[in-house]
Amino acid sequence: MGRLTMTSVDRKPLLALLPAVDLLLTKARAVAAFQNTPRAVLVAAIRNTLDTLRRDILTAATPPTPQDLNETALLSAIGQTLAREETPSLRRLVNATGVVIHTNLGRSPLAESVITHMSEVARGYSNLEYDLATGRRGSRYSIVSDLLCDLTGAESAMVVNNNAAAVLLCLDTIARGKEAVVSRGELVEIGGAFRVPDVMAKSGALLREVGTTNRTHLKDYEGAITSETGLLLKVHTSNFKVVGFTAAVSLGELVALGRRFQLPVMEDLGSGTFVDLRDAGLDYEPTVRESVAAGTDIVTFSGDKLLGGPQAGIIVGREAWLHRIQKNPLTRALRIDKLTLAALEGTLLLYRDEQNARNTVPTLRMLTLSRQAVTERADRLGAMLSSICPEKLTVVPMDKPGKAGGGALPATALPSRCLGIRVAGMSPDALECALRKADPPIIGRIDDDLFLLDLRTVLDDEMPLIAKALGRLFTL
Repeated sequence: MGRLTMTSVDRKPLLALLPAVDLLLTKARAVAAFQNTPRAVLVAAIRNTLDTLRRDILTAATPPTPQDLNETALLSAIGQTLAREETPSLRRLVNATGVVIHTNLGRSPLAESVITHMSEVARGYSNLEYDLATGRRGSRYSIVSDLLCDLTGAESAMVVNNNAAAVLLCLDTIARGKEAVVSRGELVEIGGAFRVPDVMAKSGALLREVGTTNRTHLKDYEGAITSETGLLLKVHTSNFKVVGFTAAVSLGELVALGRRFQLPVMEDLGSGTFVDLRDAGLDYEPTVRESVAAGTDIVTFSGDKLLGGPQAGIIVGREAWLHRIQKNPLTRALRIDKLTLAALEGTLLLYRDEQNARNTVPTLRMLTLSRQAVTERADRLGAMLSSICPEKLTVVPMDKPGKAGGGALPATALPSRCLGIRVAGMSPDALECALRKADPPIIGRIDDDLFLLDLRTVLDDEMPLIAKALGRLFTL
């Protein structure tokens, strides 16, 4: 026989046990833990608690018992509600998924020196738009423009709030009402179902597709150029690869064509990088400096992907075009604030020394971490977990590939070392749920009927947090 459940009629007596808000407020005011809680906050917590209990009584497969509704239990539930409501929704968590640039988990963590710089800027006033040399109003773009020019070789640079905004702003400035010629094979869709054609349409530029999905030639671009052409656009397909019978026009060829017809050439690099990481075994990604050196008029890329900084859309290129882009009224709507600028500046400063960037920018460090280093980290965590209830907790070391994530290096599998966790009496799904609700949350993945912790993306100081979260499963 299946488990018996209470009917809606059987549940009515439980509803009658729920006290009025005013009565519970009086009871709560007598409890020391609630005496400093503002009345409005306490009333809201009481109402939310009663609403939750009422919903559970009416719809839960296993409704609350009368003991769950006595005065002591209700006051305890109110305290739990207050604790939840006073906890910030945006929280730090442990990324044990093996996906380095994890969009759902905030993409790139910031370097310690960057966090320190942000804290200093946030603590007081700053020279965001004040020129300390002249004592006059300055430009927020000047904070990072010189650094960006030094690192990329560009004549000028500016920053907006993300790369989609950068593409939108550039197209609106240069090609509104004109045709932007782009290869059909480069009309990518990025996260959240945002597509390059949609961004182009919003900018007022007219999409002119050339070539086919897998093959586009220089003659396709040349044949599409008319008096209505405003821009030649190249989009780096950083989040997918087309293999097999393919052909594409190089950036250098496109720039030469643009020069011949006196048309600007723009490249959307997507997940731009300053460092060639092939020596670490990663696939080739064109660097921003290479794109600028090819003669591209405008290059756009993200700040929080391979660069390892905050969310930002970075625009570099020729000064004449950047000057026009900065004067676009949309620029103000898309500009970034002082904390993002502080984070970006701090990150860019680390790139003045490439080896220093590899060692200190967390995203670069995790991407280039050797198999041996990941294995040693897994061994250390495995040793920490071995003493936790060994009769119920099983740890299975295994090799599994991680990913770069964030729409970068889609064909690159990062060799990694994982710990498969099995807890007696718990399914992998139940274990995943329990660790996701830990403090801090531990986010892993399920594979081979095991809950996996991928140590490529786990920081050294996070391993004790994982051990603590697993330990609590056996003490509750």
